Order: sequence, then C-alpha cells, then structure tokens
Amino acid sequence: MRLGVEETLGALNAALGPGGPVWFKETRARHLRVRDFLAPRRALQARFGDDQVPERVVHAIVGLQGPGVAPVLSCAPTPAGLALQLRRSAVFERVLGAVAAYAAPTVPAAPGPRVVLHCPALHGSPCDLRLSQLRAVLVADHLARALHAHRVSVRLVPAVRDPHMATFLQQLRVDWPAASERAATEALRSHALAELTPARNAEALPPGALGRVCLKELVDERGRTTGYDPTLDSCLVTEDLLAVLAELQQAVQDWAEDSSLGLAAAPDAGADSCMVVHVVSCEEEFQQQKLDLLWWKLDDQAPLRQKHLVCGPVKVAGAPGTLTAPEYYELRHAQVCKASALKHGRDLAQDSAWMEIFRVLSVATIKFEMLSTAPQSQLLLALADSSISTKGTKSGTFVMYNCARLATLFESYKCSMEQGLYPTFPPVSTLDFSLLHDEHPSPPQGEWLLLFNSVLPFPDLLSQAAALPCTAPGLHITARTEMVCKFLVQLSMDFSSYYNRVHILGEPRPHLFGQMFARLQLLRAVREVLHTGLAMLGLPPLSHI
Repeated sequence: MRLGVEETLGALNAALGPGGPVWFKETRARHLRVRDFLAPRRALQARFGDDQVPERVVHAIVGLQGPGVAPVLSCAPTPAGLALQLRRSAVFERVLGAVAAYAAPTVPAAPGPRVVLHCPALHGSPCDLRLSQLRAVLVADHLARALHAHRVSVRLVPAVRDPHMATFLQQLRVDWPAASERAATEALRSHALAELTPARNAEALPPGALGRVCLKELVDERGRTTGYDPTLDSCLVTEDLLAVLAELQQAVQDWAEDSSLGLAAAPDAGADSCMVVHVVSCEEEFQQQKLDLLWWKLDDQAPLRQKHLVCGPVKVAGAPGTLTAPEYYELRHAQVCKASALKHGRDLAQDSAWMEIFRVLSVATIKFEMLSTAPQSQLLLALADSSISTKGTKSGTFVMYNCARLATLFESYKCSMEQGLYPTFPPVSTLDFSLLHDEHPSPPQGEWLLLFNSVLPFPDLLSQAAALPCTAPGLHITARTEMVCKFLVQLSMDFSSYYNRVHILGEPRPHLFGQMFARLQLLRAVREVLHTGLAMLGLPPLSHI
C-alpha cells in the first residue's frame, strides 16, 4: 500500500487521544530542514494543559505503524511544539520504488454518486461566448476529468450542436460530446401547456414561446431556504428551453453505459441516485434557477439534488468588457508566436510542428489563467505579453517549459547512454536512496522538498480536486478546481530551483553513478506526476519549447 499524507496525519492525531486534529504537514523549505510535521505548542496546551505531552504518547508516536503511515524517525518537543521527522531514506525508497502508485488518483472503494455536469454556456456559438462563460466551460471540463479519474460516472450536457463551437472546444482541448439532433420535447411540451398561466394584458409572446408558467409556489415550497432567488415568480417557456430540459431529462433517465470506464448504471439507478451540477457563470445563474424550478414543475422524476457551481466574474485589466472567448484565444496565440520568434530569432509560423506547440502553449496559458483562481472568486486577467513568458513563475507557459526541461534531461541521459558514457538504468530495487541526503546542507538542494511536497501528496490532491460536497445543504456547491494548477505551478518552481542548482548528469565516473541514478528516479516520479496533472487539464506534455 502506498504511503499517504492523510493516513499519516490521521494516525498522528489519533495517537494524541480524543479531540480535534492538531498535526499539520510542513511545506516550507526552511522548516523541512528540521521537521516534517508539527503539532503546535498552543494546540497541545489546549489538549494537555500546561503539562508536557506524556512520554507514553511521544513513545507511541515514534512507533507508529499502519496502512499508509510513513515511518517515523524522531518526535521531540521544541519551542514551536512537537516536531516530527520521518525516516526519509525509507520514505524515498517506498515512494520511488512504486512511482506509478503516486502518479495516479486513488480509486475509491465504492463508486460515488452519478453526476450530470450541465454547462449552459455551450448552448450557443463561440462568437457569443463571454470570458465568464469560457471560465465556466473550462471549470466543467476540468471537473469532469477529475471525476472520471476517480471512477465517478459522469454525463456531460449539453451535447454541442453548433459545429463552430465544437471546433473551438477542440482548439481549447476541451473534451465534450457533440450531437446533431435535439432530444424529443413532446412530453415536456404537453406538461408545459397544461401549466401555462393566462396571458396578462394580452401579452405578446416572442417567437418560439409557448407562454408563462408560475413558479412562485415552488419557490415558497422549496426554494427560499435553499438559496433560490425569492423574486422568482414565473418562467417564459420556449421551445429552446424545453429542448434544454429534455436533454437533461434524458441524461438522467437513460443513463448509458460509460464505455470509456466499462461501468454501467447501478440496478437501482434512478433520479434520486444522481446529482445534477449546473456549472454557470454568475450572469447565467438567475436563468438557471428558473430552469431548475421548471424542471421540477414539469417532471415528477426530476432529480431532487440540483446544485449550482457559480463561477465568479472575469474582469480584464485595460481592455473593453466585450472581449469574446475566440478573441481572447487569438490574442494569446499571437503573443505566444511573437515570444517564440524573439526567443529563436526567426518566424516559425510555417513549421507545422512548431505551430502545434504554439497552440498547446496558448491553451496552457488560458487554462492556467482561468483555473488557478477558485471558481467562485472574481478573476482579473492581465492581457500583457508578460503573461506568456517562460520566466514568469505563475503561468502555464512556465509549467510547460519545465515539462520540456524534464524531457530534455531524460533525452540527454538516453543519448549519453547510447554513446557509452553512462550505464543502462539499473533496477529500481538496487538504487541507494540514502544518497539523497540533502536535508542538512544550507540551502537544501531540494530533493526531499520535491518528494515530500509534490510526489507523496499528489494522490490526496487529486482526490480533493474531485471532491463534491454532495450532501451539503443549499443550492450552491463549491469545487476546488484551482488546486491542480496551483500544485503544478509550485512543483515547477521547486523543480526549476533544484534543476538550476544541481547538476543531475554529472561526470561519467562510476563512483558518482549511484547518486545520479537515485536523482533520476526522483525526477522520473516528478515527471509522471507532472504529466498526470497536465492530463487533468487536457494538456499534453511537451518535449521542447
């Protein structure tokens, strides 16, 4: 079984006896020189009074064992609190001896609820797509990938019908279904006609409208306490609105087998066993609330659990608020091409391989900009050329640049090995990970930092990114779709610092090979984690930039 940060924290807190969690994992390099976990002094005083932690408790902590619990080297009181250090060589050996287990999501023991992800912004065409709607699309796509990775059965709605939208989504590397026909609306139309309220003052209806349906009763019955707008009183029913409802209805009623995972719907799968998450921009939420209530009004089999993941507004510094999503993409793409021409001293626009790299870099820039902020928060975009620099440590371009540096490193080792400078990579079981002993030098070289902050906690991070509070009360739901981007940026910063400080492929001398191979195995793990993280964003790894 793989070692886990959550498992280790759970065992440490349990060892202190009854009470809330006390321990936390250190992340900063200066703290990791002396400890890996800390139980703060004030928290311990609240638990044990002014007395010291009992010796038997400290002894039990040092001897901790259990599934997923990392081996402990020492635990001692310090002015900051109870400081714990792991047996780092043993942790290196356990983790780097099973890299695949740490570069993949943890598969839950039992399947979670079925989820319908609905993104209303995809009902239109790309030229009408505002930046706030683009943000909702990217959040929905990333959340779908995270859920799929955890074996959650997901249906994506709507199927895109506009061919230009389908092309634009492919350009953005958004994986979303397409369809050419609408779902049947006859049953919903007949229910709607039966619920129509008499027209007021001979109200002229727009083309395609059937009339108005009163929603006030539903708002009073179930809406006020859960977060629906109390001013909602009616909904203008149109053919387009019924088509949206029909597709949602079909996604719930006719849950098809997920061919990519080989999972079929559960035998008792009904409307109550799934959750519908509407991923909407803040401008779309009011209309989506109407749609929720209308669905309940017209369909007694509509799911009881409908949640709104509302994405905050997108503000653009120094630019008009009318910038569309395609215009935003073209701007970033032009900036990437310009930066590359300056870097390489020539225009590469006629080289198809380079143009594909530029497209990936443009999408990476956009996705990291849109997804690095918690979706509920306002997002401020800066459109200056500096946003796509490989020297800026916060951008998607910086992450892809370090991905390419890793690829170059392993390609260099391969070429040198073929030339006879280095031996072939030995079996991992024969590597001596005690040679990765950089925790004492000042400043530390970063090997433990990379393992402890990037490789070891990665499966837990993926689980958190896919977590949806299914049973939380109320209409609104939160998701931590910013976690993967932030993690990849920090991983790239730590790797870049390490790579700039440490010469991995040293002189071809036999007495140096042991440390070189141990370091290469660590960077193999970093590479696999990075590739998995990029896959969660729909981004391929790059071998050069």
